[in-house]
Amino acid sequence: MGGVVVKKPFVRPSGVVVVVDTTFFRRTFGVAVIRSPHLKKNLAWLETKTETALTYHELRWQIEKKGFEIQAAVIDGKPGLIEVFRDVPIQMCQFHQIAITTRYLTTKPKLLAGQTLRHISLCITKSNQDEMQKLLDGWYATWGDFLKQKTYNPITKRRFYTHKRLRSAYRSIARNLPHLYTYQKYPELNIPNTTNSLDGSFAHLKDMLRIHRGLSKARKLKLIDEILSK
Repeated sequence: MGGVVVKKPFVRPSGVVVVVDTTFFRRTFGVAVIRSPHLKKNLAWLETKTETALTYHELRWQIEKKGFEIQAAVIDGKPGLIEVFRDVPIQMCQFHQIAITTRYLTTKPKLLAGQTLRHISLCITKSNQDEMQKLLDGWYATWGDFLKQKTYNPITKRRFYTHKRLRSAYRSIARNLPHLYTYQKYPELNIPNTTNSLDGSFAHLKDMLRIHRGLSKARKLKLIDEILSK
């Protein structure tokens, strides 16, 4: 007896703003998805062991082969992703940027420099590029020399940056700043400023897999395909 055939809904190709991200169910078992938040549809997905630019190149190729034209992309800031969508407007997920900064600084930085930078990062969703640039410039004018401090290691006889995590937090915001407010520059495209559209889909997907935790990997992949097709 044959299995149940899942009829995938037809989505007419068009110009689309896309949100791209990957979620993992285990360390080396995940799924990368490219979604249209305006159509409220997942356009393509791939099983993946790691989140790489090559995976997103493949996803982009898949949807363009179907006739979709990408007008803008919302990304989470993973290395290499900007290059995949270099030819279209790119929006860095603001919540991911705050999370990246928090990962470096923690929620309660001990240093005053870290506390101030943490406060700046929490203003990302309420600001614009010019205002954020002024905040970062002002912060750096105060703490730039502090960032450059180095410590000598007598064992390796090498010097390293004393405040490495603070330095990384600052550099992350400064590097991604040109992409944090793209949605404000193209109001006609109605670009989301976060990847929330996919985050909700991932949460549902994980809930369903938890309910069916006894399935083999092949059946899990079939279930994932069915859920993402809806």
